[in-house]
Amino acid sequence: MPNDRSDASVRASRPSEPSEPSQSSALAALPGLFAEESRVRAFAAVALGAGDAAGVARAAGLSAKETAGALRRLRDQGVVTSGGDGELVVAHDRFRELARAGRPATEAAGDRAVGEDDPAGIVVRTFVRDGRLVRLPARWTRKKVVLRHIAERTFAPGVEYPERTVDEKLRAWCEDGEVDHVTLRRYLVDLGHLRRSDGIYSRPADPARAGTA
Repeated sequence: MPNDRSDASVRASRPSEPSEPSQSSALAALPGLFAEESRVRAFAAVALGAGDAAGVARAAGLSAKETAGALRRLRDQGVVTSGGDGELVVAHDRFRELARAGRPATEAAGDRAVGEDDPAGIVVRTFVRDGRLVRLPARWTRKKVVLRHIAERTFAPGVEYPERTVDEKLRAWCEDGEVDHVTLRRYLVDLGHLRRSDGIYSRPADPARAGTA
């Protein structure tokens, strides 16, 4: 039976703060992700019911090495994950988040998007442009607003991320900006937006815990 289950726990989205008809870096990265044939085959195999690496390799006609590489990239981008029974599944909620990321913020009011007249939204639009962090505000209350926005748009509550994946996600925010991803990661940890344990990071399930301005 095809693994078409929605993984409700995977709601992490990459940066999404388009100012005009631009897209988030995560949305823009999808064509590149699926430009490699082995990834397309591996993804299709998971969608059609392959629940583990061996099953993916058989269904997709890939070697073990090709399968491992393809699944690693698909997992890193959050489009394939493990279901409650440990089997590989397509993270349909990830695609829904990316679809919302492609819409203007004013169309996503129901998804905690910033509104035109929302003070927090004004702060975010000042320091985040086209899915990139231009710089961090000097005022601490504004800095917390921006950091909370980045955490909520980048990491799903309760999902565990290895440090390498965290760094990749945060680098996308920092391109051409004044802040490096290590500094950004440290701020998120210090404010409690990310918890760290043995090189594994997760965002607390209760968003009200930390970063409240």
